[in-house]
Amino acid sequence: MSNSDSDDYWVEEPALAHDDPMRAFVPTSFGTTSKEANIAAQIEQSRREVEKPAPKKPKKPASDSDDSDSDDSESDEEDEAEKFPVSHEMILKTHERAITSIALDPAGSRMLSGSLDGNVNFHDFASMTPTTLRAFKSVDPWETKKSAASDSHPIQHIEFSRASGSVFLCVTAHPQAKIMSRDGGIVTEFVKGDMYLRDMHHTKGHVGEIATGTWHPTDPNLCVTAGADSTLRIWDINNKRSQKDVIVFKSKAPGTAGRTRMTAVAWGGPPQGNSSLLVAAALDGSLVMYNGNGPFNRPSAEIREAHRPDTWTGGIDISADGRMVVTRGGDGLIKLWDTRKFKEPLVKVEHPSTSDRYPMSNIVYSPNSRYIITGSASGHLHILNPANLRPEHVTPITPGVPLITVTWHPKLNQILTGSANAETHILFSPTLSTRGAFEVMSRAPKKRHIDDDPAFTMDQSQLGISGDAIIVPGAGASLSKRNAGLVSASGKSRDPRRPQVQQITPFMRSQPDEKHIEQNIPLSKMLHEDPREALLKYADVAKKDPRFTGAWARTQPVTQYAEVEE
Repeated sequence: MSNSDSDDYWVEEPALAHDDPMRAFVPTSFGTTSKEANIAAQIEQSRREVEKPAPKKPKKPASDSDDSDSDDSESDEEDEAEKFPVSHEMILKTHERAITSIALDPAGSRMLSGSLDGNVNFHDFASMTPTTLRAFKSVDPWETKKSAASDSHPIQHIEFSRASGSVFLCVTAHPQAKIMSRDGGIVTEFVKGDMYLRDMHHTKGHVGEIATGTWHPTDPNLCVTAGADSTLRIWDINNKRSQKDVIVFKSKAPGTAGRTRMTAVAWGGPPQGNSSLLVAAALDGSLVMYNGNGPFNRPSAEIREAHRPDTWTGGIDISADGRMVVTRGGDGLIKLWDTRKFKEPLVKVEHPSTSDRYPMSNIVYSPNSRYIITGSASGHLHILNPANLRPEHVTPITPGVPLITVTWHPKLNQILTGSANAETHILFSPTLSTRGAFEVMSRAPKKRHIDDDPAFTMDQSQLGISGDAIIVPGAGASLSKRNAGLVSASGKSRDPRRPQVQQITPFMRSQPDEKHIEQNIPLSKMLHEDPREALLKYADVAKKDPRFTGAWARTQPVTQYAEVEE
């Protein structure tokens, strides 16, 4: 239709209803369109079902006092849940067996997880997306070669250095602990002690399985390990030949011959400028405290039967001010101790124990020591009040499956849990947490590619072929013509296809082990010699120059034969 007053025209278009399904097929703009990720919906998808806010109920008249009290209690519970970063979660399934230990570097960029399968998995938050939640590396600390058969030991404890994230302590079910780099390389392997020595003061290392360990609160070069040989050993990571100090705990329990197993150890920071604090638990139920700077001849305080004897006290931690110690025993009790009156527990509460099946079950303080967190046999995360050990918040993580290990990172403000079903849960809150899992869930999903599925790719490292060495058909002739006859001044070929140094592969005759044997083991060549030929080489020399039989050359009797009678 047209207007007589102007030359503009209006064209009537067919209008679609707002809820018309045809709108999904009608383009909204010209040109190519790109599918953008809905980050808000993505984060909302990671919200935990148990932590979803309840729908608001319509207000009722104020005359009903019972209803108002119930509404107040529900609002208090919601306020408590909002104080803790547990509203959302990210789940990692990168192990085959139960998760026993979780560690994050101080910056919060790299996460390690140890398991009963003997592997340490490395996760980098910067490289993960919501569709690629996997570990970029898996390392067995006791695997020497890919092809050689080697023993594997369950991971007992892993912990990054408190000063830097360059190295971490790795404790396995073995007498030797290891210091490993953040990339999985072995930096230091501590020595094993002599098991035939009775006095543990004279041994240079543990002679029994190590249960756990931890770092010094201020010195980045010192760490301590607790072993089954009734000792705590303090190590300098720059000296692997012998420990720096050894603390021998003498048990007073009858029938133990003065020995017991050390089950847990914690090294707390200095309270108000004083020396650090070293607290350890033993299998006989004892709890001992030492001055962190020594001497370690005798404990500064000792509590016999702090927990029931012959039960595994796997969880122990010291508060940030160094005044409180919390322990979780195998007798089903959590106890709070005061280091200034180290005789009786201040508070004790019942809590089902999982240390009979998983001795690595722990209990830790929050970064500011305002709360205490631990797992349970039912799969719930318990956030406790540090004054009376009453639960401030309880939330299910893996219902029906024991929750073994927990940790609370101070910089990320995120709680990480490891369960017996090989799942690692990272709890966070979009309002309280920073980076870490929240940053991963805020990224756009990675586009799927055929190379992302390892089932469709071939590992060429086992064949001795480098992927860069594959030449496209048709390119070989042009390369040979272009580089033929080109020789450098040193006589080496400039052909890029020809390696400068010949690589040793399993298909070659010369093995690296043969050269090592020839250089380091004397008389190793005699294994391939014929002994008869080796001795006959010296037959002519023995006749001409008899060194050993020359003294009897002139005194030998003359052979006389009897005359033949006719």
